[in-house]
Amino acid sequence: MNEKIQVYESKMQKAYDNLLAEFATIRAGRANPHVLDRVRVDYYGTPTPIQQVSNVSVPEPRMIQIAPWEKNLLKEIERAILTSDIGINPTNDGQTIRLVFPELTEERRKELVKDVKKKGEANKVAVRNARRDGNEAFKKLSKEDVSEDEIKDLEDQLQKLTDKFIKEIDKLVDEKSEDILKV
Repeated sequence: MNEKIQVYESKMQKAYDNLLAEFATIRAGRANPHVLDRVRVDYYGTPTPIQQVSNVSVPEPRMIQIAPWEKNLLKEIERAILTSDIGINPTNDGQTIRLVFPELTEERRKELVKDVKKKGEANKVAVRNARRDGNEAFKKLSKEDVSEDEIKDLEDQLQKLTDKFIKEIDKLVDEKSEDILKV
């Protein structure tokens, strides 16, 4: 019977993993190389992640330094960052590109926390949708000679899984919110 639950557990896990990935791209006042994860550079006609064509480092808490392996990529990387939604202007010294993250204002921190909570809620909805799908599938099992007790047991297991993932998502949201509000 457990394989019936695993399908929905993997859906819930995907929602959780998605939230982790989304949170990695939200900057909390400190430089985090993950803000570049979605930025692609045109590398010989192929959109390529910046991390695959350069060395990305964090020499100071509020600065990311990008040293491309090929100097002709400097302009491409700079253009890719400017057209992305990072919201930071790169400085190019002919060797490396630096992204200096300004200190977040109190207002901006509150906006980010709202955004974090919104994303957390959207992923909790995805977890609840997986539970709903599971419960609907389990109800259909009654037509396949599965006892009501077994169906009730499956629904209980699914509810426990849902509660676990909701709790984990709430914990993630709280941690990220705290991280953002920390000055």
